[in-house]
Amino acid sequence: MRIWLDGGLRDLESARISVLDHGLTVGDGVFETVKAVDGAPFALTRHLDRLTRSARGLGLPDPDHDEVRRACTAVLEADPVPLGRLRITYTGGHGPLGVGRGEHGPTLVVAVGETARRPDSTAAITVPWTRNERGALAGVKTTSYAENVVALARAHQHGASEALFGNTVGQLCEGTGSNVFVVLDGEIHTPPVTSGCLPGITRALVLEWTGARETDLPLDVLGRADEIFLTSTLRDVQALHRTDDRELAGAPGPVTAETMRIFAERSAEDLDP
Repeated sequence: MRIWLDGGLRDLESARISVLDHGLTVGDGVFETVKAVDGAPFALTRHLDRLTRSARGLGLPDPDHDEVRRACTAVLEADPVPLGRLRITYTGGHGPLGVGRGEHGPTLVVAVGETARRPDSTAAITVPWTRNERGALAGVKTTSYAENVVALARAHQHGASEALFGNTVGQLCEGTGSNVFVVLDGEIHTPPVTSGCLPGITRALVLEWTGARETDLPLDVLGRADEIFLTSTLRDVQALHRTDDRELAGAPGPVTAETMRIFAERSAEDLDP
């Protein structure tokens, strides 16, 4: 594996950041996961725009998009894979042990690893913890991901691949690394960003390409929705065949299957929509 670190490619053994990097000591960093298909990143412009919004949400300097693009090209050429997880990490850089930042400037790391296509359906559970829709990091994709690690571990313990959160007012919000959609009477709905969810790239494309609606949804909608599906960079569109103890027979259902078809066709037509 070859990794881009602060201006150039390194091998895995030499790619090292300071133990005092703020991304490590206090989670002061942002990141993007980008799907790479046959060596080409998908929707990279949208991901870079969100990386910048996330950086601004933390008060970090805007990342240099040209440098990030060069880094993505370099690692994809160095490690060609048919389907890859391209990870862009941008942190506050070397700083003091406390919360305040240092003067060394940000750290940029880009790496790619091979991944496999997801199955057409999966299982998810709900967890007792909530997303804070009014928190300082609501809608910001930061490296402070421990809450998601804990929730996803619980999902795995229950034979599921994702954990779903409500927010502080009992509304459906999002998964640990996905957005959630429900089908009610043939119409597709997903929680609005005001619910506290991350504005996912795949989520936005599904909204644009299918006419799905942003709707405030109670968490218990998962118990009565006709169909449920997840979206994310590496899931694309993935049906749920189980939520908690509820089985959704025949998943993916007809609306989800059509959404999967539309997304596959549209994304194949344009790698940077």
